[in-house]
Amino acid sequence: MTQVRRNDDTQRYELTDGDRVLGFAEFRPVGNAVMLPHTEVEEGHEGEGLGSQLARAALDDIREQGKLVLPMCPFIAAYIRRHPEYNDLIHPQQRAVFGL
Repeated sequence: MTQVRRNDDTQRYELTDGDRVLGFAEFRPVGNAVMLPHTEVEEGHEGEGLGSQLARAALDDIREQGKLVLPMCPFIAAYIRRHPEYNDLIHPQQRAVFGL
């Protein structure tokens, strides 16, 4: 069973199945925001919805922290475009930059 955990030491949200990391989303704190520069799912596991699970968990965690998001990763930005319930995590003046 997969789960997502925030690993502050490596600055990544890690999607795991037991001890195995199947994917990750890097994060970088920037003031009152969190930049998400890169997301990756292990080769052979694309198309299984793991990237979406990772994006959702990362965005939910950032929301719980009361921070904004800078979705520099094209996958995360596209995920937010498909799930407008996360638009509030992006500063209104920056939404156009990310196509939102």
